Amino acid sequence: MPIINRIADFAPEMTEWRQDLHRHPELGFEERRTSDFVAARLAEWGIEVHRGIAATGLVGVLRNGSGGASIGLRADMDCLAMEEMTGAPHASTVPGRMHACGHDGHTATLLGAAKYLAETRRFDGTVNFIFQPAEEGGGGGRVMVEEGLFERFPCDQVYGIHNDPSLPLGECSAVAGPVLAASDGIAITIRGIGGHAAKPHLAIDPVMVGAHVLVALQALVARRIDPLHSAVLSITQFHAGTAGNVIPEFAELKGTVRTLLPEVRDQMERLIAQVATNTAAAHEATAEVTYTRRYPPTVNHPEEAARAARAAARVMGEARVHTDRPPVMGAEDFSFMLNARPGAFVFMGQKGADKGGVPVHHPKYDFNDDMLPVGASYFAALVEQEMPRG
Repeated sequence: MPIINRIADFAPEMTEWRQDLHRHPELGFEERRTSDFVAARLAEWGIEVHRGIAATGLVGVLRNGSGGASIGLRADMDCLAMEEMTGAPHASTVPGRMHACGHDGHTATLLGAAKYLAETRRFDGTVNFIFQPAEEGGGGGRVMVEEGLFERFPCDQVYGIHNDPSLPLGECSAVAGPVLAASDGIAITIRGIGGHAAKPHLAIDPVMVGAHVLVALQALVARRIDPLHSAVLSITQFHAGTAGNVIPEFAELKGTVRTLLPEVRDQMERLIAQVATNTAAAHEATAEVTYTRRYPPTVNHPEEAARAARAAARVMGEARVHTDRPPVMGAEDFSFMLNARPGAFVFMGQKGADKGGVPVHHPKYDFNDDMLPVGASYFAALVEQEMPRG
């Protein structure tokens, strides 16, 4: 694949950055060392640095020529709260913290593109390098947008990437329309009447009622949602009671809902409340339902998805760029940026012959460093394509 020669030259340096970040993972809104690391390198290359956006987020601004066009390139920086089991020489040195989703790689990839563009300046306009905190549930993308990201740093278009262990290294997907789902949370409190476990007829057992609610909820997707639409409802927590011989007063169920279409999202919110409330009432209990909308679906703009595909084809070849892959029911807060500006989110393959194939959020996952020059070349090609120098 035609990785840009200059980026190939400093690919070992990019690997050093990535592995250093991997050794020192930081949770969302706590990425102080990571932010310092990024800021120091941007400043070294003569890129204007703006810090303190969404706490630990930062933006590097690189201007060249007299053109008024602008583009945003985004990488996320946070880690996950989990133990690493890779055994790699560069494994996490922080107990209970791990870069298990490849954000260390995304950050190093964008730094590589920034270094190259600062050196060559083969574009006419402004590039905003967006280093975002707290993608893993913290909604750092939303916070950056709410704090005026695009008012302070205007972007005609905005683009992001994510590594994909299911795709071979040197391939990518740039798909128009929904690519990731909305992610919402549900919490249901079932209230009954507590009592002695030997006298259940004198109580209203919220554990039994909660079990009925759980089973009833699982029928929603199968029987109430259009089979041609997508929805996932997973109850992941069921908490009740403190003693083996006591029927408790209440039980709590928590979980997640994933949808691709706004109308299905609305339908699921309404149906969950309806089913939980009515099922509990049928057993003379009550249900309190809290539905929390977290990340909206990640929806690529068609024109920008096509632009991303063209740039990727320059690096990987047209046959290696997929434009018709189905969506994934995971979620991303890059969705907030795509709701604010036209753009696209691209998945970059990282599965090699002997590495890069372990799924994200797994204790043995590790970012494939061979993807770094590929991703950096894609970002650079995108900038040079969209803001050509006259």
